[in-house]
Amino acid sequence: MGREENETLGAEGNPAPYLYFDWAATAPVEEDIIKEAATIATQYFGNPSSAHFLGAEARSFFLQVRQDCAKVLQVKPETVFFTSGGTEANHIPLLSLLQRPAAGTIIISAIEHPAIREQAQMLKHCGWRVEKVLPDSSGIVPVEALERSLTDDTALVCLMAVNNETGAIQPIYQVADLLVNHAKKTGRRRPKLHLDCVQAAGKIPLNLSHSGIDSAAFSAHKIGGPRGIGILYLAQKSESFLRGGGQEQGIRPGTENIAGAWAFTKCLQRHYLASKTPEKVPYTRFLQQQIMTKRFIAQLQEIKGCTLIPEIRVEEDQQEKFSPWIVQAAFEGIPGEVLVRALSEKNIAISTGSACSSRKLKRPVLEAMGVSKELATNGVRFSFGHSTTQKDLDKLILALQEIRRFF
Repeated sequence: MGREENETLGAEGNPAPYLYFDWAATAPVEEDIIKEAATIATQYFGNPSSAHFLGAEARSFFLQVRQDCAKVLQVKPETVFFTSGGTEANHIPLLSLLQRPAAGTIIISAIEHPAIREQAQMLKHCGWRVEKVLPDSSGIVPVEALERSLTDDTALVCLMAVNNETGAIQPIYQVADLLVNHAKKTGRRRPKLHLDCVQAAGKIPLNLSHSGIDSAAFSAHKIGGPRGIGILYLAQKSESFLRGGGQEQGIRPGTENIAGAWAFTKCLQRHYLASKTPEKVPYTRFLQQQIMTKRFIAQLQEIKGCTLIPEIRVEEDQQEKFSPWIVQAAFEGIPGEVLVRALSEKNIAISTGSACSSRKLKRPVLEAMGVSKELATNGVRFSFGHSTTQKDLDKLILALQEIRRFF
């Protein structure tokens, strides 16, 4: 997203150009979709649960939205549930465990988003055991380490598809295969596998129909949709702990956000990468971003005192293990918060990491990777989107070089 196209008001009320590299926190909205969504909200204002004709119209329209969404995700319509966002979509599979007659074990990675990490901690108060699996120094959770954590009473395994701070792509399909094979070998009930796909949707190819994947969470505002709308994919319907009016087949009660669901579906149609459709435009953008990010990483290496996190990211044969849309780096002698402010003064937006943890001093993801305290303190995240250009990245490098000379 370049300066020529994006403006905010400057100190004197005049337009000020800016560069945006915080797409992992939230994406600039798809303006045409958001505007049309407002019209949809006006046109289909009826409650889908109402018996009158306006309710029937809203219900019919919403049914079509679900079918369109499922087609993009390449799953069955009855497996798609609209939620209030990625956090709720992550919570539902966790909270469903509370209906079990006896508590067991939950396995999560130590680099999960707070939506998973903090909610799992709450389940500990309800008697559940939570096992955290550490990643290796590259930020990738070893399948072998997860296998060693499996117990007779493991009920759920949670793993994010793409880490929101380092961009490390996790071995979600290998883990799914592991759980399937482990159940066959032991004769025990297979633990459910839940995936946080918030940073993966629209960014890397996904195959939700892979055997062993039970649920996955998505968030609209990460790909240009409105806030307050998410999706939970459930391969098989389960009993929800949350109860109410019975909407969304009882999985997520509450009056449906029709316009939000429509907008999210439109954004998915525009950006989603299904692994079975590599010929689509989003896949071409994915390949282009890989090229730009490799160049960006090479340019970062030329800046004095810059360290990639993880350092293995600089190796040519390792870069495909990471999302090309996220790069974490640290600059010697420049605390991350200072660099964020310095770039902000130049109308360039980046972050130190997860927006949900931006006001906290701790960096649990980097700590779990064994990153030193100093490096973690200096760490910043650059995240990109479909409208990021090479020219934008070159300007960012120039700005970083200027700040480096000052420090």
